[in-house]
Amino acid sequence: MKRRGRCATSLRHLLPGQVPANVVRGQYTDGEIDGQVRVAYRQEAKVKLGSSVETFVAARFYVDNWRWSGVPFYLRTGKNLPLSASEVRVQFRPTPNVLFAAQCGTKLDANAITLRLQPNEGITLRFNGKIPGTSLQIRPVRMHFSYDAEFGAYTPEAYERLLLEALEGDATLFIRRDEVEAAWTIVDPIRAAWANAPLTDSEFYPAGTWGPPGADQLLSVKGHSWRNPQPVT
Repeated sequence: MKRRGRCATSLRHLLPGQVPANVVRGQYTDGEIDGQVRVAYRQEAKVKLGSSVETFVAARFYVDNWRWSGVPFYLRTGKNLPLSASEVRVQFRPTPNVLFAAQCGTKLDANAITLRLQPNEGITLRFNGKIPGTSLQIRPVRMHFSYDAEFGAYTPEAYERLLLEALEGDATLFIRRDEVEAAWTIVDPIRAAWANAPLTDSEFYPAGTWGPPGADQLLSVKGHSWRNPQPVT
């Protein structure tokens, strides 16, 4: 099999001085999730009192190519959040002229497509629809595709699939060394900026919430806001 060329990433690397404006960290304190009390990270077993290990990260990156120039990519991950889910949401840019914009104004929601990776794998397309009738009322609607509902068959867990591919010697789903090295060139400046820097009061968040206040501020300065994952029924 012909080996592919080295992994070339066009993701813009942050300098340590750029980290505070583009990356937010956090650590959970005590809280409650689904009626169950959760202790603070520093109260967990084998965790040092006063630890500054982050349990939450939100970041803004840009890709240096013509297709994605000026488009922010927001990443967010954390522990003890209200919901455990992995998804990718692509929000489309608004068009200059929108039907019903004069009548509906701010009621027009952004069109978006969401790829739900786990759990309940599926794809959701969200757009604005006119409510039937003579009035000009618009509300967001969605078209949803679910693997479970469509195929009704057992879907292997992610690690189950990886273990099977490893036994069969198929490396298609595994990343290569150069890809790992490229990822660390992005992470290393962030780690360097946080080295020996204790957590501040604003970087803590209660368990059962969507992270520290800085995560919302990271988006609000650009006029954006998070769309939190929703349970899929």
